[in-house]
This record gives sequence, C-alpha cells and structure tokens, in this order.
Amino acid sequence: MKLINTALLAQQPQSQKNKKGRFYNPSRLHLVPQRELFKWLLRRHRYLPKPIRFPLVTTSNTQVLSAPLKAPLLTWIGHSTFLLRHRDIALLTDPVFSRWVSPVQGVGPKRSTPPALQVEALPTITAVFISHNHYDHLDKNSVLALFQRFGNALQWFVPLGVKAWFTKLGIHNVVELDWWQSAEVQGLRCHFLPAQHFSGRTLSDSYKTLWGSWLIDMPDFRCYFAGDTGYHAELFGTIGGVFPDIDLALLPIGAYNPRELMRNMHINPEEAVSIHQHLGAALSVGMHWGSFQLTDEPMDEPPQRLATALTQQGISADKFIVMEHGEVLEITLKQVANHEQ
Repeated sequence: MKLINTALLAQQPQSQKNKKGRFYNPSRLHLVPQRELFKWLLRRHRYLPKPIRFPLVTTSNTQVLSAPLKAPLLTWIGHSTFLLRHRDIALLTDPVFSRWVSPVQGVGPKRSTPPALQVEALPTITAVFISHNHYDHLDKNSVLALFQRFGNALQWFVPLGVKAWFTKLGIHNVVELDWWQSAEVQGLRCHFLPAQHFSGRTLSDSYKTLWGSWLIDMPDFRCYFAGDTGYHAELFGTIGGVFPDIDLALLPIGAYNPRELMRNMHINPEEAVSIHQHLGAALSVGMHWGSFQLTDEPMDEPPQRLATALTQQGISADKFIVMEHGEVLEITLKQVANHEQ
C-alpha cells in the first residue's frame, strides 16, 4: 500500500453535529435550504435545456469482464457510477442503474443516456462505495439488485448514519465511517474523507447523515472518488497532503447552474481542474454529467468548459479527461510508475 502522512492525518477533525443533531460542512457554510432547492426543482422544467442522449461504447464491455488485468481498468457506467478493476478487486462507486433518480420511478430527473452496463452484466464485485444519500448517488432499486445478485459477499462502505438505511433493507455487510476514519477489507484499504455538500432524501432529514469522498488504496494503486462537493481549496490541499501519489481522481464536472444555488455544493469544470492540482493527481476523470439533466447548464457543456479550463490553467489535456459512456480506460503500470518517481 502507498504511504500516508500519518502526522498530518492525526491533525484532522472528525465530523461534528449542531444542537439539532445535524452535521455541518468543514467550512461551516450555510448551504441553500432544501426548500429553496425544491422550489427550483418545481419550476425548472420551464427552461431546462433539452436532454441529450450520448453514445454508448458497447464493444468494450467484453474487455471489462474478461480482459487479463495487466493494469487497472476503469469503466464509466454513467453519472457517478464507475467500475474499477485492479488485480482481483472490482469496485463500484455510487451505483445508480435506474431510469429515474427520485423517491418514485416515473417522477423526477430521467436518465437520457442508459447505463453502459446492467447489474447482471457486472463481474464479481468486491466492494461498493457510497458518497452520500441523495437519490442520484444512493438508489434503492440498484442497491437491491446488487444485493440480490451478490448477497452478503458484497462489502458496502457508507458514510456515518447511512448504515441504518441498509439494515432496513436486510443488508448487513456494511462498514460505516466518519470523516478521516479508515477500514481494511478484502485486500484494500479505504478512508472516508470530507466533502463540501449535504445529505437528505426528504424535506425533513437534511444533514442528518454524513456525506463525503473516498480514498481507496489497492496494491500499488491509489484512487480518489470525490462524490459530490463544492470548492474548498484548503480541504483538497489537505487531502492531497495526507495521501500523496494519487494515481486516479474521479471528479464531478457537471450540475453547477444556477450558480447561486449550486456554488457551495457542486463544483464547475474550472474548479474541478483546480482540485485536480490541489490533490496532485496523476490523472483525473470527469463524472457527474451526461446521464441526467439535473441542472440548468446544457448537458454537453461540462466537457467543453473542462477543455477550456485546462488550457487556461496550463494543464495538459491528457491529465484530466472525460470518458464516453461504457468506455474502458486502461491505466498503464508505466503511468503509475512514472507518477511515483
């Protein structure tokens, strides 16, 4: 496993709650009240851009399931859902395979680009990482489908307070962590880290469970999964300082407008490039775009703004990329070795 700056790690505070029992962000920002978000959700249909269905790369699916693992393989299934395989480990991040991301199927944001893989087509999954409990990151139907296929052999990693949701579904192989806590299971070591966001599945439970990001260590390979987050330079600089030599960072680049509502909870492409630099990642891949028309920017805008931001910030285009839905990216051992030198 890669080195950790344990002295810096020991200085980091775990999460805290206010007097009402609600978690708050590292910077103690007051995000937009959920009622304001729901008001926006109710009226946004009047001016949302038309959803876009992006192409699916299907020829590589065989490679995902059967290719010899000479190097880590990353597949973008869609939105914030990735399949990452390395050696005998296979991971999923925020698995969402449903058509709608809402309490009830048939209502709410609808998927315009189908998931690149379905649950039945997945290889044997070692572990699943959940960043927070919003519907586009924690989907009941997808969780149940994974549990039905893999049962208790599947290890789940969730934020503080989310384990009870799984227990009600009859799922018990769940590790629940606070910020800066870690666990080692089945040949991997993971750390749950802060993010600037919030939680909630109803109007009454906002901030009641924790949210965050994940640092996942596998043999000779380190991956950072940001989940959802606003921009916080000091936080991401600290993460990069505690966990040097990040080989792969999965960073959101979409769902950032209207800016007055989203700026504290969702980064835009320009901020994503800055986070890439704060983390010191060898390679970053954009996510949280291209599957659902969640916010007010056109669905094809995030990759365009990302390309411009990379140029403006003097970062090579091959250091922060976007993938096609279903694309398989081989992260060569040479790339990893060069990063560690």
